[in-house]
Amino acid sequence: MGARVADLESNISRIGNSGSAVRLEEEAWCSQFRNGSNPWMARYMYGLMFLAANLLAWVARDYGHGAMTEINRLKGCHGTKDCLGAEGVLRVSLGCFTFYIIMFLSTVGNSKLDNRRDSWHSGWWAVKIVLLVGLMIIPFLIPAPLIQLYGEIAHFGAGVFLLIQLISIIGFITWLNDCFQSDEKAERCHLYVMLFSTMAYVICIVGIILMYIWYTPDPSCLLNIFFITWTLVLLQLMTSVSLHPKIKSGYLTPGLMGLYIVFICWCAIRSEPAGESCNRKAEASNRTDWLTIISFVVALLAMVIATFSTGIDSQCFQFRKKDMMAEDDVPYGYGFFHFVFATGAMYFSMLLIGWNTHYPMKKWTIDVGWTSTWVRIVNEWIAVCVYLWMLLAPLIWKSIQAHVTT
Repeated sequence: MGARVADLESNISRIGNSGSAVRLEEEAWCSQFRNGSNPWMARYMYGLMFLAANLLAWVARDYGHGAMTEINRLKGCHGTKDCLGAEGVLRVSLGCFTFYIIMFLSTVGNSKLDNRRDSWHSGWWAVKIVLLVGLMIIPFLIPAPLIQLYGEIAHFGAGVFLLIQLISIIGFITWLNDCFQSDEKAERCHLYVMLFSTMAYVICIVGIILMYIWYTPDPSCLLNIFFITWTLVLLQLMTSVSLHPKIKSGYLTPGLMGLYIVFICWCAIRSEPAGESCNRKAEASNRTDWLTIISFVVALLAMVIATFSTGIDSQCFQFRKKDMMAEDDVPYGYGFFHFVFATGAMYFSMLLIGWNTHYPMKKWTIDVGWTSTWVRIVNEWIAVCVYLWMLLAPLIWKSIQAHVTT
């Protein structure tokens, strides 16, 4: 994804006499933000605003109980302290979601630079900051039943975000493989492809072995054994399909996909609640220490970065690709960018409450609970299905066309 973004940025820097792009690239960063309507600088500002919303939601969950108990409207949250924290996350998420939905509706379909909607997307920061702050305050005045309803809708929105992120990651992996296998790079990059593929498979196998050691201390841990073993089976299935004579996709893409599903499986098992005898790592993380805090901060930043990188990957979802950009084309899809951030607002609320508004989350934890575990496991299985479909779809389509012509 980052490589494709770099390609887009280089395309803008090569534009002839369009003036605005070249001028913005030559100016200092602060000068770009202060003086010009720069879509590349705007994406970082939106990312910072999204990060601020994440931090506010975390504060509302871990440290907002005392303040929330003073608000009578929140007493309908089943009378529990932990549910008040979950409601605080949902209220912040609702404000963030509303902001990005407004930006989505006001920028979707815009394809040209230097017009009013482009200026609105890339500028007017004082107005948008005030708007975001106002939208963060309004949800705290909304009755609790409506917040619970938003929480149920957020489950669906978070699933949409995971699906978009999944397609983007698979698109990047296939793009990287096609880049290495292009006619002009095939011979020169052959050794590197084999090296990266071998490293990917070695890391996958080592990761699976370590998960067996860490998360299956005795034969009674049947669920973890199933998760890990099935991940190994899926890795073998992806490799077999990729190497089929009619597909010939090579080892690189299944190797990288293997890294992805092994990572998801590890995250899923790590999400199991503390106290489970088969998850000693979770038991060790039950206390708040510097490692727990660092893990939380890294997970939070990783979620923000994932949302940011997926949002600027709109090309992966275009049915008709453009080989060349016109001088006045936008560098990325503004509407898609804001839509990803809107669904990302629902996603971070689910991570902070463990996908369950009534599950008591401890401080400095993220995405913990059986619901979180099963969401990640299902996400892993869907990832394999989508990848296999991308490999088999061309063959199925050719078979259908051949059958129709005969």
